[in-house]
Amino acid sequence: MAKSPEVEHPIKAFGWAARDTSGHLSPFHFSRRATGEHDVQFKVLYCGICHSDLHMIKNEWGFTKYPIVPGHEIVGIVTEVGSKVEKFKVGDKVGVGCLVGSCRKCDMCTKDLENYCPGQILTYSATYTDGTTTYGGYSDLMVADEHFVIRWPENLPMDIGAPLLCAGITTYSPLRYFGLDKPGTHVGVVGLGGLGHVAVKFAKAFGAKVTVISTSESKKQEALEKLGADSFLVSRDPEQMKAAAASLDGIIDTVSAIHPIMPLLSILKSHGKLILVGAPEKPLELPSFPLIAGRKIIAGSAIGGLKETQEMIDFAAKHNVLPDVELVSMDYVNTAMERLLKADVKYRFVIDVANTLKSA
Repeated sequence: MAKSPEVEHPIKAFGWAARDTSGHLSPFHFSRRATGEHDVQFKVLYCGICHSDLHMIKNEWGFTKYPIVPGHEIVGIVTEVGSKVEKFKVGDKVGVGCLVGSCRKCDMCTKDLENYCPGQILTYSATYTDGTTTYGGYSDLMVADEHFVIRWPENLPMDIGAPLLCAGITTYSPLRYFGLDKPGTHVGVVGLGGLGHVAVKFAKAFGAKVTVISTSESKKQEALEKLGADSFLVSRDPEQMKAAAASLDGIIDTVSAIHPIMPLLSILKSHGKLILVGAPEKPLELPSFPLIAGRKIIAGSAIGGLKETQEMIDFAAKHNVLPDVELVSMDYVNTAMERLLKADVKYRFVIDVANTLKSA
């Protein structure tokens, strides 16, 4: 018979969890494994709230394991290291993103692409190698294999920087892989939310020209004046879209709701690339003619491997790429989820875990 989450491991832990598809989060006592020889244990200071957390607590993707402790934008301070840990010591600043495990042997893993490993283990609501469920960063402490732990740069604020561990790598990786990181490249960003605003900042840091594409004129001033985009398009305005026809080298599409693809393809140059990083719960309609006519590509991209995630964090620290965040307390998390559902945040919530998580 399976042990309860509170006693299956030796280290007592506390966080907030959802127990069913209502997605309502409440205090939750559970446990973490003892720090193994390759493990790093750390006190969680801050954890970002990702749109994936909202999908997962409501089981909208169909594979949630309840109870679920969300959170995969986790930063903190090392409190214990295993006897064979080489990269970290007690007192170091560290982060954990979307993965805590992979097979480490397959073709993808040997190419530092653990994010595409068939045996990848997600940071929460997945089954770890010992058969127990993984729990995320809406909690007081974490234990993770050092391979999946990121060194945190001293000059990068931990509270503001936390969302880079998901939103950052999710947008950095496709910009790099698809060659949209070259000065002078013209990049479109669809959606100006948690992912989109970071995509704008990374693309600008690479020296690209950036056009924000949105359904609403209301975000124009924010995009141009605050985030530094070069231009702004309202995708529902046929005249604006026509004027922008065949102007973009690539588009990072961050929208996680159903939306039309055809208008986006029209503003790509021939050989342009539309990269999906948002994950709508229902399939998008895929028009073939504009792809064929312009040899255009629709692709997807999911986070990045650990090597690239470290590269991204170091790049962000060097070029001062920082998400725009709203710091909230743990007991505000359900309200934050409601606001996130309505896109009522600019642009990422971060939980002040260390200062506001009170043990029940």
